[in-house]
Amino acid sequence: MDALSRRKFLIASGVTGATALAAGAGGIALADLLSSAAPEAAATARDILVVVTLYGGNDGLNTVIPYADSAYHSARPELGYEPESVLPIDAELGLNPVLTGLRTLWGDGQLAIVSGVGYPKPDRSHFRSMDIWQTGSPTNPANSGWIGRWLDGIKAPVEAAVSFEPVLPPLLVGRSRIGACVSYRGLRVPDWIDPQVVAALGASHPQESPMRARAAAAYADLIEMARTVRSAQELADPFPADDDLDSLAASATGTGGSGALGTQLGLVARCVTLGVPTRMYSVSLGGFDTHAQERVGQELLLGQLDRALTGFVRAMSASPAGQRVTVVVYSEFGRRVRANASDGTDHGTAGPVLVAGPAVAGGRFGEQPSLADLDDGDLKATVDFRDIFGTLLARVLEAEPARYLDGYEPVELPLLRTERGPASVDHPTD
Repeated sequence: MDALSRRKFLIASGVTGATALAAGAGGIALADLLSSAAPEAAATARDILVVVTLYGGNDGLNTVIPYADSAYHSARPELGYEPESVLPIDAELGLNPVLTGLRTLWGDGQLAIVSGVGYPKPDRSHFRSMDIWQTGSPTNPANSGWIGRWLDGIKAPVEAAVSFEPVLPPLLVGRSRIGACVSYRGLRVPDWIDPQVVAALGASHPQESPMRARAAAAYADLIEMARTVRSAQELADPFPADDDLDSLAASATGTGGSGALGTQLGLVARCVTLGVPTRMYSVSLGGFDTHAQERVGQELLLGQLDRALTGFVRAMSASPAGQRVTVVVYSEFGRRVRANASDGTDHGTAGPVLVAGPAVAGGRFGEQPSLADLDDGDLKATVDFRDIFGTLLARVLEAEPARYLDGYEPVELPLLRTERGPASVDHPTD
């Protein structure tokens, strides 16, 4: 996406980051990102956070299912899952039947499920609610993301936080710093065009002007992106093939997000194993606004999430650097408890958040919201999302949570294994 379009997106999202955008930050070529790798340092790299955004409002009650609760079956006589079809994690909750890989991660102690996550005075607008999650500011509108403010605080270089989404999310925009947006799409040329000819356009020549050199570098970066995408897809079988990119991307919703989650996570895996110094990655999957015929659509999307996330965690478990990677999966809100007349669900409030990876202390966290004590038909949140993000800021990014969550003092959750040792507090660089 060109810089002008990215600016329009950020401004429309209410996140301007004027200083950062004016400085032209956020532009980094894939080749430059990969060239920053230090393979010899990969095994001793600092912790890495991967944020997976599910755009559209994922139905948490049909993801982590309260199969033993009669109120669930009463509210969803057609849409709900029968107890014998779910993948139980205990006597109360079970995973959606398509989440077989996540069920394995649960059994391996590499998946944590935080129930009832939301924020005070929930907003059912896609854009406002996603803005709240990404800025970390439920009360007052903010013009920077909580990761962006972390970038400001440590005076980070642009490669410190990278999005492999088609556009840069507000999450990565600070007041003076901004993350990098490197789209996974790369170069796709018709069969009748010789790729070697395109590659030749990326070759530099001593006598060319600076402008031509920059244009040539752009061609070279497209070639490198295409090569890296193919390599990423070969890291693990669960990642989707290149032929599936268009069909997966078609599932995106107008609120943001994209398909090809497996390819995005494959690129993250590639960067981690090479020793790229990025501390935070952002990826996404869209299409979760399931107002009608939900079961078919959500199962398709959850199946993509299951294959991509399971493949990624397995790849990271096999890598020394990957042992220090933590993934958090969230959506802007859950859905209404009662199914609507179209075999779907409408915008709701609280939902589960997933945290996965080799360093995660698996298990259930938070209190499952009651289906008998609702707020105008919606679940009452039992965990503030800032407690999760604050925990990850402290334990993964080695930061002071309140500093980047507008003064909110989070309740730290034991999501990560204690043998990793206490996190040190970050300090701005000069």
